Amino acid sequence: MTARISTLQLSTSSSIHADLLIRRINKLALAVVSIGALLFLLLPALIVIPMSFSESTSLRFPPEGFSFRWYIQVFSDPLWISAIKTSVVLALISSSLALILGSLAAYGLTRGTFKGRDLLQSNFISPLIIPAVILSVALYLALAFVGLLGSFAGLLIAHTILGVPYVVLIMSVAIRSFDSRIEQVAFTLGASWHTMLLRVLLPNLLPSALAAWIFAFVTSFDEVVVTKFIAGTYETVPKKMFNELVLQVNPVITALATVLIVISLILIAIVAKLNQKARANTSYV
Repeated sequence: MTARISTLQLSTSSSIHADLLIRRINKLALAVVSIGALLFLLLPALIVIPMSFSESTSLRFPPEGFSFRWYIQVFSDPLWISAIKTSVVLALISSSLALILGSLAAYGLTRGTFKGRDLLQSNFISPLIIPAVILSVALYLALAFVGLLGSFAGLLIAHTILGVPYVVLIMSVAIRSFDSRIEQVAFTLGASWHTMLLRVLLPNLLPSALAAWIFAFVTSFDEVVVTKFIAGTYETVPKKMFNELVLQVNPVITALATVLIVISLILIAIVAKLNQKARANTSYV
């Protein structure tokens, strides 16, 4: 009897050790794969950033020498400055419009109980699913029909459409997480919808709204396919970078790409901080 118990204990102990060993191997494998994937994603940046400080007139890695000549050339070239101004103005206006329209749509889709709500929500999200080329052709035909093809207004409409899905997704989650009973209490105390929106809802959703605006801004600033189709003579930074690469591989591109990488990292950090604050506000509510 004692021998059987000892054998059973040894078998159980061996099983536990084997299970722990398998878990450790799985964790190690997951860590290796994750680090490998991260390095694969970071590899272009790790190559581009050093090349932007090269003295060579051609793209070479490792870079030859150290110089800021390509950064100076970017910010002293009137054509690049014009493209940067166009991209910034376009992104600022389109992301602001997307935030307003997308937030109103998100509120109606979240709080509404009308028929066809799911279909309408799918319609708002569709620009994220439809291939960029198909969306570009559709916008090309639509803007040509109304006479806005090649105009700044047409470009603004297109970029606003591209930014709205991100706002709808983020704001829908934020509004759904906000207790609707607080809105009802505000209405019960005599607040109008406008007062409730400005004094009750928006202050609590501000971090999520800023995060949604940043996503819409980045989407507009980085867009190249739709812009290439409908921008006409207007040059944005991505469009000019694409045109430059078609003509020649210029080290100026690496300098501008490095600037965009740094800006993207800063915006990602801001979004992460805003999401953390939004979760704190939601848990408090």
